[in-house]
Amino acid sequence: MGLFDFFSKATPESVIQKHAPRIASKRTQNPDRWDSIQAVGKLRSAAAVEALLPRFTFYVDPSITDGEEKDEAFRYVLETGEQAIEPVLKFMAKAESLAWPLKILERVASAERVVEELLALLGKMGTDYERDPSRKLAILSTLEERADPRIVAAVLPFVADANDEARFFAVGALARQADPSPAQPALEKLLLTEESVRTKARTLELFAAQGWALGEATRSAVQRTLPAGFALGPDGVPKRRG
Repeated sequence: MGLFDFFSKATPESVIQKHAPRIASKRTQNPDRWDSIQAVGKLRSAAAVEALLPRFTFYVDPSITDGEEKDEAFRYVLETGEQAIEPVLKFMAKAESLAWPLKILERVASAERVVEELLALLGKMGTDYERDPSRKLAILSTLEERADPRIVAAVLPFVADANDEARFFAVGALARQADPSPAQPALEKLLLTEESVRTKARTLELFAAQGWALGEATRSAVQRTLPAGFALGPDGVPKRRG
């Protein structure tokens, strides 16, 4: 290698500086953006991950190209391993959609770390009406699939969320836990006010599975609005008919 080659050799920083803007722009020509994904992805570093993540924020035509580019960026991020965690968390804090970063986090972080980070994000969210609750819904629906003693307290406020899907996912997340009993009073209150049939049914199923009896003061009110297929036993425990 000659002296000129030595000094002209691209550094990781210069590669990222050159290619990151191309990756992040939907106006980049598809072949050029593909080449940039390759160049940055091969660095397999936290900085490379940070440069690749913006590719998940937009769609390009044709759909097959869009899918191939995202799959390739996804592959490179996963190959970076634990170094990808911090850039992904930083990205999740501001990303409009959590679908791709959640997929990545679940692959590169431990189950305990995933729950920890999801609960940290959820803790910054409220239960009032919001025009786009998709971030909150993504977290709650992901927690439906995980069992962790920290989830009950974190999810409990969202059984009173203004969004019916958030309430539905919150009840599902509680049902997944080994001991959801701290949520029983709030869930009984939910049965008195819930208008969504599927959320009410999911809540009744949780009561039935846990053998929880409704308080005598609420039984008659709940009885009048039971969804089809449910009944209250003499002890006040909801059950499925038949």
